[in-house]
Amino acid sequence: MGNGPPEPASRADALRAQILELTREYHAEAFPEHEFVAGESAVPVSGKVFDAHEIELLVDSSLDFWLTTGRYAETFEKRFAKVFGRRHAILVNSGSSANLVACSALTSPKLGKRRLKPGDEVITAATGFPTTVNPIIQNGAVPVFLDVDIGTYNADLTHLEDALTPRTRAVMMAHTLGNPFDLDTVARFCADHDLFLVEDCCDAVGSTYGGQHVGSFGDFATVSFYPAHHITMGEGGAVITNKGRLKVLAESFRDWGRDCWCEPGKENTCGKRFDQQFGDLPHGYDHKYVYSHLGYNLKLTDMQAAVGVAQLDKLDGFVAARRENFRRLHEGLRDLEEVFVLPEATPGSDPSWFGFPLAVRPEGPVDRNEVIAGLEERKVATRLLFAGNVMRQPAYRHVAHRAVGSMDNADYVMANAFWLGVYPGLDSDRIDYMIDVLHEVAERGLRRSGAVGAVPASGGS
Repeated sequence: MGNGPPEPASRADALRAQILELTREYHAEAFPEHEFVAGESAVPVSGKVFDAHEIELLVDSSLDFWLTTGRYAETFEKRFAKVFGRRHAILVNSGSSANLVACSALTSPKLGKRRLKPGDEVITAATGFPTTVNPIIQNGAVPVFLDVDIGTYNADLTHLEDALTPRTRAVMMAHTLGNPFDLDTVARFCADHDLFLVEDCCDAVGSTYGGQHVGSFGDFATVSFYPAHHITMGEGGAVITNKGRLKVLAESFRDWGRDCWCEPGKENTCGKRFDQQFGDLPHGYDHKYVYSHLGYNLKLTDMQAAVGVAQLDKLDGFVAARRENFRRLHEGLRDLEEVFVLPEATPGSDPSWFGFPLAVRPEGPVDRNEVIAGLEERKVATRLLFAGNVMRQPAYRHVAHRAVGSMDNADYVMANAFWLGVYPGLDSDRIDYMIDVLHEVAERGLRRSGAVGAVPASGGS
């Protein structure tokens, strides 16, 4: 049996067409648009944006009853790799799993002396989402933390060379909230010192640096398809690489650690399934049951991939909407720079923003808790900048690590930063409402502090 759908009788074809037509009708009835009412309607930080096409492909895939990866996964992997200008995309069940697979692949004995071994070091940023750091620790390596830059919220690279030791094997960092880190500096550093580079692009699909898509600079890139992200499959993620050797390693760690690289539902692709020698195994031991790594099962279903295929058709529009929402917020909040540190794109980059980060100035008239309370009271959702200084989180207090330079900015982020949504589901009315609420909160603080000239509300730009 192949990966595609069965060859149905004409009656089954007709029924499938009828079912898919009904799914389009269902979408129109079940998911009507709702008018925005300021102060009553929720303004989320993120969410899925979809139409009848996603539901149609999801149902179409389910009717195949090919429950593991199949025709939709194959289509998605080919198309998504092209987004990054890379040769290979390997689907997994989450962005966290993508990071785990990418980092684990670097431990493979097949990489020889370059491989990552227990006790080796991986340079990363002190702030961010935990699952950028967790795979380093889970593979027995030591994270080496760099402080961050306020405004871009990426690693401060002034101490990058100071972080290097003879045990350094890789750099693994995220493009924070879609804002690329300085890839010229980091890629050159990795090339000069023969280090692996893993770009966590879970928040950054569509972002470019020097006109080149992020994720195309390193050995691996990782992506998430959680509903909050640029495109969604519900759950899901991908590992991106341009190197066939690394692709095979990533697939092995994803697929139980097996040595065989046959696609699901296929066998003996290499033509030597029963005619090879592996270590102490009997000659001719079935290649499908030879294991070269301590792997996992991190695959996703073809139904998830089907949703992703539909989402890919909308990606350019999603990215454009995120950039426009970011622009409107930035323009509308410029007159509040005495209250908030506004975000800055990394020089040479064009971010596909995941969120709009703000940091409350400690010397200002309001603190973060007051700002967030004011926003949440008015149904504007917020999120903190993930784990803040991850070294202060309970789970990491006793984890072996190194910190290079002061962590003053990481602590500042932990105490003062938060972010707002820019996702495509936010229209101009919601963006203008967010701007007005922030002005109201700031004005209240300015009046209380006795500051001269309260800031007027602004309706965007």
